[in-house]
Amino acid sequence: MLRIRDNRDETPSIRTVRFGSRLDAVPGQFVMVWVPGIDEFPMSISYTGTRFGITYQVLGDGTRALASVGPGDYLGIRGPYGRGFELTGKRLLLVAGGAGMAPLAPMVKMAVGAGKKVDLVIGARTRAEILFDRRASRAGARVFISTDDGSRGFKGIASELAEDLLSKSRYDAVYACGPEKMISKLLGLAREHRVPMQASLERIMKCGIGLCDSCAIDGRHVCTDGPVFSDQEMKLFEDLGRSKLDLTGRRVPI
Repeated sequence: MLRIRDNRDETPSIRTVRFGSRLDAVPGQFVMVWVPGIDEFPMSISYTGTRFGITYQVLGDGTRALASVGPGDYLGIRGPYGRGFELTGKRLLLVAGGAGMAPLAPMVKMAVGAGKKVDLVIGARTRAEILFDRRASRAGARVFISTDDGSRGFKGIASELAEDLLSKSRYDAVYACGPEKMISKLLGLAREHRVPMQASLERIMKCGIGLCDSCAIDGRHVCTDGPVFSDQEMKLFEDLGRSKLDLTGRRVPI
């Protein structure tokens, strides 16, 4: 049980909880968060080290309950779990869709700190929902913005802006987190430009340790085998961007 230091708005639909505790984790790993009396669910780690934090989009009952807690309250945390990102190459392209920027923010810090050149695409529905752009710029990334409605930056989706950058510059690796359809599109682009890619996938998780099978994708478990997968692994996933398991275990289209 960890004491909350603050729970603040990042955008109209995305919030960050920071704790007064330390958690050492690799960018891309996650924790299971228990809101007492409500539920337990996975959350991306958006701040590592001292005063670690999680960033989440308020969507359902669980995250609405999470949004209601404040400084001095306690949350149950277990983890970190899963496989995070691995740094490779010198010039990197990072692509974030919506709340997918959460695990990529500490990735920017790690990569720049290791002497990498980082170009970062942040995609959002509208300018108000752009996440962590100033944080990434301060860390040393060159930031490119796309919005669905054209209210800031490139008008279109993140993968379209990434396609433009890949056609103009040479990158040693692509890293991504966001909607699966975006990741599926980027996988094709990375293959076309012969750039290795890693992506963090999001699936329903109930246990976080590979027992419940709710996060399964083509025989692999996102919680233990991922959530970060390589392009060589993802190219074997027939379900990628097409279908997933719902809370009852039924396969449903994405």
